[in-house]
Amino acid sequence: MHMEYIRDIHSHKARSKKPAISFEFFPPKTQKGEAVLFEKTLPALLTMRPDYCSVTYGAGGSTKGKTLEMVSRIQDEFDLTCMSHLTCVNATREDINSVLCEAHERGIKNILALRGDPPGGGADFEPTAGGFTYSMDLVRFIRANHAFSIGVAGFPEGHIACDEGQEVDWERLKAKIDAGADFVITQLFFDNEDYLRFRDHMSKKLGMEKPIIPGILPVISTGQIKRFTSLCGASIPEKMMQRLQSLAEDDAAAAAFGIEYAIEQCEQLLQEGVQGLHFYCLNKAHSTVQVVKALERFR
Repeated sequence: MHMEYIRDIHSHKARSKKPAISFEFFPPKTQKGEAVLFEKTLPALLTMRPDYCSVTYGAGGSTKGKTLEMVSRIQDEFDLTCMSHLTCVNATREDINSVLCEAHERGIKNILALRGDPPGGGADFEPTAGGFTYSMDLVRFIRANHAFSIGVAGFPEGHIACDEGQEVDWERLKAKIDAGADFVITQLFFDNEDYLRFRDHMSKKLGMEKPIIPGILPVISTGQIKRFTSLCGASIPEKMMQRLQSLAEDDAAAAAFGIEYAIEQCEQLLQEGVQGLHFYCLNKAHSTVQVVKALERFR
């Protein structure tokens, strides 16, 4: 079993002019959910030959043990490079260091360094005494003390908590790269213009050369996407919203539309030369498999 650094996966793919395909999972809350993920979802998604995957870190670091366990289990059972998310929430630097040491012991080579959302999705982020205030501090700490490949999050529409505007948020992202991050994975978005404007600003104005991988969410239902976008601040284009409103009572039709929309979105992005696509598959296989299948000619 040989796990790779994701920065190497991206540079290897870029040389061959092929996109890297990756999937994101979250630790299931129940044993049944875990069984479905490992026995059905993952095997179905692996038929799409992904380059790597990632596992989220519950609100307030609530799943940290579970996250590392799941990442190492995916690597061991499926021989697929997997990245662990890591946040600054409710953690001192000693806590974070011990998570990083455990990750290393488990053969994990990749970390997505995030500030993280406040527990319960509520009030403003409160730094933990003896911890880190910004994801940039976390990136710098990991880079100084460990040998992981580090990813960070980027926000094509600006971060929901950044009042100073998109460009200030994007400058902070550049600072995270300068602190030692290797690549960026974006929050979900539905208007490619938002992504392209963001990418061009990062590369042309700020001189950032690392890969910016679009985060793609194939919509599963109207209710789900409204909930998601209200939490993360992503917007839904008017035309898409009208279509989803008309499918509000029909989840199967909304999911079929979500697949169709995501295929078109991904084709456009690949024609624009993106270096990869990262799918938020919500621990389900069907929609993501359909989308990736339709993109075969690009691979």
